[in-house]
Amino acid sequence: MRACLLFLIGCLLPGLLPAQPALTAETVVRKTDANMRGNTLQAEMVIKTIRPTWTREMGVKTWMKGNDYAMILITSPAKDKGVAFLKRKKEVWNWVPTLERSIKLPPSMMSQSWMGTDFTNDDLVKESSVVEDYVHTHAGDTIIRNVACYIIQMIPKPDAAVVWGKLLMYVDKKNFVEMHMKFYDEDGTLVSIMNSLEIKPMGDRMVPTRVEMIPMDKKNQKTEIVYLNLVFEKPIEDNFFTLQQMRNLK
Repeated sequence: MRACLLFLIGCLLPGLLPAQPALTAETVVRKTDANMRGNTLQAEMVIKTIRPTWTREMGVKTWMKGNDYAMILITSPAKDKGVAFLKRKKEVWNWVPTLERSIKLPPSMMSQSWMGTDFTNDDLVKESSVVEDYVHTHAGDTIIRNVACYIIQMIPKPDAAVVWGKLLMYVDKKNFVEMHMKFYDEDGTLVSIMNSLEIKPMGDRMVPTRVEMIPMDKKNQKTEIVYLNLVFEKPIEDNFFTLQQMRNLK
């Protein structure tokens, strides 16, 4: 009898029952990162660098495994074809075919432009981790392009070697898609914004198929990534991510 009474109260007066605990900010970031990365990710994309008087396009292939391994290969234009980048744990390497040299990139280069785009080396190679290198807190809620979003503030941990002084991530509450990001320097100045656009289903998840990075101090300038193909959860062995493989990518 008592069980029936409790059931009726739960149905008729749901406001009297305890609310389900909200997701922590860290959980939101982990879910968002996992949605776009998966355990492994293979992608083909076009990166468009847009300037007031010219536009340049690069064909790019990437392979990623967790937060420890990443490989990037430039497939076009001809003058950049074969240039490659490797992240292996905390090391980042660059292969330049014309020099026939592998160059280890120091942490000081992570904040520099990647291949002349508005993305940094860190943005593309992902040397830092939005999950592990920041302290996450809820900073409110908002609506972006008719999508209800969490606002997550990320402040670097004291010992983290990161590029940004603060990040604000705007995350779709339903599908855990990163809809928008704001990048701040150590002085709290807004440096760039990133928009995720043309959200579409890919396999078992919703992902952006176009991403744009816009610097705040450069008028009529931005870089776009257009994803042509995304494959999640296809096994990649750790020994794929080696200096020798980087030099031999086709």
